Amino acid sequence: MITPSQTNTCQTDFVSWFRNSTPYIHAHRNRTFVIFFSGEAVDSQFDHLIHDFALLKSLGIRLVLVHGIRPQIEQRLKQQNITPAYYNNLRITDEQTLQYVKEAAGCVRIEIEALLSMGLANSPMAGARIKVASGNFVTARPLGIIDGIDYGYTGTVRRIDRQSIHQQLDENNIVLVSPIGFSPTGEVFNLGAEQVATEIAIALEAEKLILLTEEDCLAPKTQQPIQQMTTTEVESLLNQQKNLTEAIAKSLTAALKSCQQGVKRVHLINRHTDGALLLELFSRDGIGTLISATPFEEIRQATLDDIGGILELITPLEQQGILVKRSREKLEMEIDDYIVIERDGLIIGCTALHCIDPEHAEIACLAVHPDYQHSSRGNQLLNFLVGKAKNQGIKKIFALSSQTMHWFIERGFKTTRVEMLPEQMKSFYNYQRNSKVLCKDLSTC
Repeated sequence: MITPSQTNTCQTDFVSWFRNSTPYIHAHRNRTFVIFFSGEAVDSQFDHLIHDFALLKSLGIRLVLVHGIRPQIEQRLKQQNITPAYYNNLRITDEQTLQYVKEAAGCVRIEIEALLSMGLANSPMAGARIKVASGNFVTARPLGIIDGIDYGYTGTVRRIDRQSIHQQLDENNIVLVSPIGFSPTGEVFNLGAEQVATEIAIALEAEKLILLTEEDCLAPKTQQPIQQMTTTEVESLLNQQKNLTEAIAKSLTAALKSCQQGVKRVHLINRHTDGALLLELFSRDGIGTLISATPFEEIRQATLDDIGGILELITPLEQQGILVKRSREKLEMEIDDYIVIERDGLIIGCTALHCIDPEHAEIACLAVHPDYQHSSRGNQLLNFLVGKAKNQGIKKIFALSSQTMHWFIERGFKTTRVEMLPEQMKSFYNYQRNSKVLCKDLSTC
């Protein structure tokens, strides 16, 4: 039995989640996303993914879906007692195998189109009215002979018909692409689905390439999921870690190429988590691995454009008496003193270094978003300011605190008397607030 208090909690959680997802709903509208999913995904709980695709479409996202067909090909070869041929993890596609490639691609494509066409009442697809467009959008060429091995009808992407794809997207269609390419002479080639998705994302200058994987992308040392990486970090991981699984290595390679050629962000998402696609796209921290050319989170000098975010961050702390109240005008005047931590467009941390005289400065307004207070962000802000103070020749930094004294003490500050403050700080010290005075001698660290 659900109690009224539990109902209220659920309602509050839903309202909070919905409000927090709003910036992402606005940001994603009218953007082009290319989504790859494997043939395994088509055979396992695929209806959940279909419903999520429909939801993304209803929110105004322009979708290009690229599907794999490897297990479907394997199944057909097995039924005919044909042993699949591979070299360097690439299928060798002879004329006989090509027939089963065509058959698998056709069947999977039709199945996906049928599922996207569902409009059953009392289902997530009710009233969706999704139109699906497929076509010969991919021009291919044979992979050829490598190391003496003739790959036959296994091919590689030669060109993407970006104009035709854009036209279908402009007509409010979902574009569905099979891993099949066609030559100008009418030949058919079996392609890698990840490569097709990558080349389409690059050609369309897509906002995102999303790779729905069969496993998490794990850090080699900790075996914990990696939340984000830059292209430099991806390149380093691929070069140094030779024991990555084939699937993850292939996805990371696709991500690296995409970002290097203009795709803003690539997401690796374990599709086995129900709702993973939505959790990744509409929550601040996501659930997969985000890859971009520039850092997803960075600490930097504040600008006037950050004032709204800083105020939203510090206002609750001012109301609790933890921080001294600051007006927008004061922030504007002192903005050059502030640094911020920006995470995916959100200000999650800030602080300021106010220089009192050539040898003394004050650390002020140190705040971290509640969701990130038990991480290292506070340390990052403090260390950044200490480095900045040293570069400016500051000998001592002071902090005034009424509720967070121990946090500073644990980081090398010592309590001192008001009389020890520089004259300028002493003149505006609020005796009614009675803040503790803390000092750190930079000449000893």
